[in-house]
This record gives sequence, structure tokens and C-alpha cells, in this order.
Amino acid sequence: MSNVLIDIDGPVATLTMNRPEKRNAMSDALLEELGAFFVNPPKGVKVAILTGTAGHFCAGLDLSEHVERDTEESVYHSRGWHRTLDAIQYSGLPVISAMFGAVIGGGLEIATATHVRIAEPSTVFQLPEGRRGIFVGGGATVRVGRILGPDRMIEMMLTGRKYGAQEAVALGLAHYLVEDGKALARAQEIAREIAGNAPLSNYLMIQAVSRIGDMPRDGGLFTESLCAAIAQSSPDAKEGLAAFLEKRSPRFRE
Repeated sequence: MSNVLIDIDGPVATLTMNRPEKRNAMSDALLEELGAFFVNPPKGVKVAILTGTAGHFCAGLDLSEHVERDTEESVYHSRGWHRTLDAIQYSGLPVISAMFGAVIGGGLEIATATHVRIAEPSTVFQLPEGRRGIFVGGGATVRVGRILGPDRMIEMMLTGRKYGAQEAVALGLAHYLVEDGKALARAQEIAREIAGNAPLSNYLMIQAVSRIGDMPRDGGLFTESLCAAIAQSSPDAKEGLAAFLEKRSPRFRE
């Protein structure tokens, strides 16, 4: 898997997109390797970190591949992106993006499929597809659009404007802003903290919260009640409450 370097350290897997000569632009091969990991995560991994190399997270779709597709192939290709990014978002693993440099086009679509996003000052966020006569196809209208709202999303797409890291945190495109060179280290700290949560709690947060956001109010509240009941009846909930009362750290299931 030369396009994605995978390093597993205990419960944390770090996936590094590895096309430095292309600023980690997303090729079909790279996308396939990401999908293969998240469709079938290695046993024992509880959290994944996604990052780039050579100063960039991901500069978007590799347009040298894009120009060769006709209409039918483009639809299938877009739906392939949707499947892979759904796998990232809903594999059950919390996924943290450690970002720097370009987070552009498809790179931003990938980042917004992850659950925690950390940016360095060099990070630049952009959806420049309109400047190239094309339209986003990897889920930006849903994932980025829900963060920004339709009005700001349209303006971002029409103008191709770039947002810096500080603006991105204010808008919700990133959750943390750290010093240069510190994104991966901060991601590793957060990953260890998340890996210490009860596995079922993490799973329910990943699977339920975004879906509840798609539901009418009453359906969302009922789904929340079901998730609360499932979590509360688990062995880890009993351990968590006992640990709180006994003033000690919980010992959740592996």
C-alpha cells in the first residue's frame, strides 16, 4: 500500500497519504487504499489519525485522472468517493485529521468526513472546482455545506476563496489550531484520550449524532433515547459509574 502509509501503535493507527510529488492529490489508487482500511479496520485499533506528507494534507482530486472520464464514468466515480468517505465517517473508528498545507477540494471533503480536525497555521481550505469548470463530487455539498450553511457554501464555491486556519476554526472546518509542526502530536494526544473511552460510547456517537441531525425533531429525540438506553445497559456504563463513585479511572473493555 504505497499510496497510504499505515503505522499502528497500540490502539491508534496513523494513515499518511503519500503522494508528495502531487501534494497528496487523491488518485483512484489512494482512495481505494483508504477505503480498504476503513471498511475492514485492523483488530485492536480504536482510533485512526489521517494526515499527509511533504507539507500538505491533500490538494484534492488528481485532475489528470478526472479529465479522462465521460458522464457515466464520472457519476460512478463520484459515488465511489461517497462510499469511501462514508466508510471513513461510519466505520466505527473515531478519525482525527492532522492538517497542514493544502486542504483543497477533495482534501476538504475527506477532512470533513473525519470527526476531529486539527490545523496548523499553514493550512489552507478551498473549494476551487468552479474556477476549473467542474463541480464538487466527493460529498462537499453535504458535509462542508452542513458546517458552513448553504449561503456561505455557495459563496465559497463561486469565488474559490481560501480560508486560513484561524478562519477555519471560527467556521467549524477545523476544531483546533496548533503551532507549526504540532498537528500530528496533538492528534496523537487526542487519539489516546478517545481510545480510553468506552468502545460502545464512541461507536454510538459516531453512528448516531450526524444521523440524528438528518431527522425530524421527534425522531431525533427518540433515537437519542434508544442510544442512551443501549449505552446505559452496557458493562462499560456500570464500570464507568462505579469508577466515578470510587474516585478512580475506569477500566473499560478492550
